[in-house]
Amino acid sequence: MTKRISVARLRERLAGRDEFALLDVREQGVHYQGHPFFAASLPLSRLELMIEDLVPRRSAPLVLLDGGDEDLAERSAAKLAALGYTNLSILDSGCKAWQAAGGELFSGVNVPSKAFGEFIEHHYDTPRIPPEELKRLKDAGRKLVILDSRPFDEFHRMNIPGGIDAPGAELLYRVHELAPEPDTLVVVNCAGRTRSIIGCQSLRNAGIPNSVVALKDGTMGWELAGFECEHGSTNVAPPPSAQGLAAAQAAAAKVAAHFRVKFATRDTVQVWQQDEGRTLYLLDVRTREEFEKKRIAGSRHAPGGQLVQATDEYVGVRNARIVLIDPARVRSVMTASWLNQMGWDDVHVLEPEGADGFAGWEVAHGPREHKAAGFVPAPTIVVGGNLQQITTARERVFLFARALKIASNHLAPALRARPEDLDDALLALLQGHEARRAGQRDPRKTQDLRRSLLKAVPRRWRDEVESLVLELAGTPDFSSQAVPFAIAELGDRTALTLTGDVPSAVNALLKMAGHDVPAGAAARVDAVRQTPEAWAVVCFSISDAHFEARTRAGVDP
Repeated sequence: MTKRISVARLRERLAGRDEFALLDVREQGVHYQGHPFFAASLPLSRLELMIEDLVPRRSAPLVLLDGGDEDLAERSAAKLAALGYTNLSILDSGCKAWQAAGGELFSGVNVPSKAFGEFIEHHYDTPRIPPEELKRLKDAGRKLVILDSRPFDEFHRMNIPGGIDAPGAELLYRVHELAPEPDTLVVVNCAGRTRSIIGCQSLRNAGIPNSVVALKDGTMGWELAGFECEHGSTNVAPPPSAQGLAAAQAAAAKVAAHFRVKFATRDTVQVWQQDEGRTLYLLDVRTREEFEKKRIAGSRHAPGGQLVQATDEYVGVRNARIVLIDPARVRSVMTASWLNQMGWDDVHVLEPEGADGFAGWEVAHGPREHKAAGFVPAPTIVVGGNLQQITTARERVFLFARALKIASNHLAPALRARPEDLDDALLALLQGHEARRAGQRDPRKTQDLRRSLLKAVPRRWRDEVESLVLELAGTPDFSSQAVPFAIAELGDRTALTLTGDVPSAVNALLKMAGHDVPAGAAARVDAVRQTPEAWAVVCFSISDAHFEARTRAGVDP
């Protein structure tokens, strides 16, 4: 039985300076409805996928909470203990006790970061421009540039007409090429508020000579005002010239001095890596393309703007030690200046060494492989000829709908690919079909990869999985091991949406994996939890996404 702590004890920890993580193990949709201010989301259904990045030190103190009248925290504690986490506590009676003791529950996502953005706007009186005024200035031919502070995938889906993507910490790094004349008005936008406020104030803190304003309510406000957004834009801010980089570094140096940004050498950080009593986050705040071209082995990609916007998604342990990586010392400094103001006191910018900034470090290349904690690859599922005999009619309906979805997307061959073939194939596909990635690599090596792909797997396989690979590659912590499971899960979700029969779906997947379906409830739960595909279907069945999908499909009124 995991030890329990009271609300009073939790408040003492929150007010202290010692490391600990407060983790809400309910599903994200429930977490968003209301949680203590500093609670990070770690859903039980995704625990193995998230925990090692969120809490990299297994001896870090963890406090788990749920709604108070369920066993999610206890089950999560058991799973974490099995994964080697040794310092576990549960908030007694969870959110119910927190609220009963006068604690407030906050709704929404990334609450600390968003509250910080509101504080910054009030504290600095960050200037805003209404969408109607921006439209008037554009129509009048005013000299201005619109910089979108969101990641490329968000920008690509929807942006203010004429906008240029320069996410978060990239703003100061690239702005001198985009607004070289002081009389150019710089307008920073995001989807709503927080990132535009932080982005605008970053440029103001850096002291660029231009007038800088935040677009009020971002793309959402633009559309609510009756204006149309662009879709599919690829207008990305270029890397800085030598002159632009020098200007950005000079401005960042002033920011570092004003906000007392701390720096750390390679020798110091490598000593910290051996410290088993402290949690260390090595976060690379550059673009994903730079990160994948070359990075410090063991570091995690955390683009600066997103790290400030969603700190609780990257750093789960309060009062931990954070080291930010950017050999140019611009994006890391700007990110550190904001984390310092958010109350993170042990944040350091890594001093670059050598021509590329990584001298003396073990380095890695390519997409970061992210494995689930305790992950053991599931055996290949081979459906025997007796499936007709061992399944019920309703179970066969589910399996048939599943198979149709997979077949209609031409994805079945990927389910049979060997892991070593899959790695080669995915890398070649990404290099061959994504211009932004291909441009970062020697063309001869790209051709070698493509030839290797054709040898490893049939050409038909390459063509059939291309669309799914490119979609998955845009997600954080992309891993080749996720592809077969994603393909199967795509079929499972579609089939469940159409049939709505959760018991038959679960039974069918258990049988397809070669398991008997236990009669008792407890044994059945254990069997489902030991079968990843069945467990994923159960989690999907209780999610908002499932009910929304059924409504869209016209299954439910």
